Amino acid sequence: MGDDKKENVVILEDEVNALFDFLEDGSNFPETVPTHKWERIKEDKKASVLIVDDNPTNLDILVDYLEDSGFKTFAAPGGERALQQLKHIVPDIILLDIMMPGINGFETCRQIKRSEATKDIPVIFMTALSETFDKVKGFYLGAVDYITKPFRQEEVLARITIQIAIRRRQKELSQLNEGLFQSNKKVIESNTRLSKLNIRLSQANTAKDKMLSVIAHDMKHIFSYLTDSSEMLMASAAELNNSKIEDIVTSVCDTVRDAHKLMENLVTWSDFEIRDMEFEPRAIDLRKAVSDCIFLFTEDAKQKGINLSHHIETDTIIHADLNMTDMIFRNLISNAVRFCDRGGEVKISALPSVPNDERTERTEEEFWEISVFNTGISISEEIIQNVFQTDENYKEDSGISGKGTGISLILCKELVKKNKGKIWVEHEAGGGTIFRFTLPKNHAIP
Repeated sequence: MGDDKKENVVILEDEVNALFDFLEDGSNFPETVPTHKWERIKEDKKASVLIVDDNPTNLDILVDYLEDSGFKTFAAPGGERALQQLKHIVPDIILLDIMMPGINGFETCRQIKRSEATKDIPVIFMTALSETFDKVKGFYLGAVDYITKPFRQEEVLARITIQIAIRRRQKELSQLNEGLFQSNKKVIESNTRLSKLNIRLSQANTAKDKMLSVIAHDMKHIFSYLTDSSEMLMASAAELNNSKIEDIVTSVCDTVRDAHKLMENLVTWSDFEIRDMEFEPRAIDLRKAVSDCIFLFTEDAKQKGINLSHHIETDTIIHADLNMTDMIFRNLISNAVRFCDRGGEVKISALPSVPNDERTERTEEEFWEISVFNTGISISEEIIQNVFQTDENYKEDSGISGKGTGISLILCKELVKKNKGKIWVEHEAGGGTIFRFTLPKNHAIP
């Protein structure tokens, strides 16, 4: 509310004090509040008064006087009529006679104060009674003031004006309090959001620190092996035959490829975590996607005498991001070939997911469960619980340690999660490891 509008609705402090002096000692109507200044209580429209009195003469006198003083008036000849009118109007104040036929003033006031729509309207009782009991009863019922008949017009005007000024100041304070409440609410909401962002930032920084530790661990394996192999080659080159040299060089080349894969995963993880990697899910022929990835590792598998194959039916269609899916398969198949025993087997298969499986949290109609099995070293139950965590402590003797494995599994977990799936690992009783993960069938997942 602007300053000019406040000036129009709030009686100045010295004028209110003068009105109270007038009401207390019966002195002359204060000259500091000439009649034309009652227009201060107007806002965009006249302040309204509902006058309830069964005496037509009193009604006429009050209506004429208050309208001449700048008020908008409503008149009701009894309590029943007043309650009916209050269903359609909301006056700024009510002048209410006590002694009326039918519903008297006390009962009328009681019903006014019971209604949510009218309970805050100030009520001034008009009464010819002077007993203290009746005045106290009126205040008990919610009246804010009283006027004793026969009344003086100036007193009526003063009491009405004071109550309207008080009521409007209460409204202003209520609006200010509501504004403060809303402002505080926004501050609390902002602080809550900031707190959540700080938690997420702290978690992200922790994950980043752990990921850097994993990367450092994997890089240490790679460079240690390259250093050892290079030094062996330099120290013993003259004594080694061509076959041995070829084995060492081949191993070095494999390690360099591992380093390249590690850097490739690192770039992908960086895109995923920092630059918000693009996510474009679409229908993918799972059989073709797996076949393409198997082709990349056929030579590596052949060198170790590994039977690398898939058992995926034609028209097995998933709904996922192609680049992310390709990265998942390349990492899991690469790891499976690496840790598979010589002459062993690596097999990729896909079946409908188990109904209501706790890992998928969905029904068999929605997901394919894909498995990557190898006949290498079985992973212990303790390692299974932490294999996708950004914690390097378990890797040294896990059977899956070394040369980029840590970040590749963490990346697989993030990419599967991004595609609405789950990933986990199991060990075979007779030896070997199975990585399982789910991807949506070819329809959108909400």
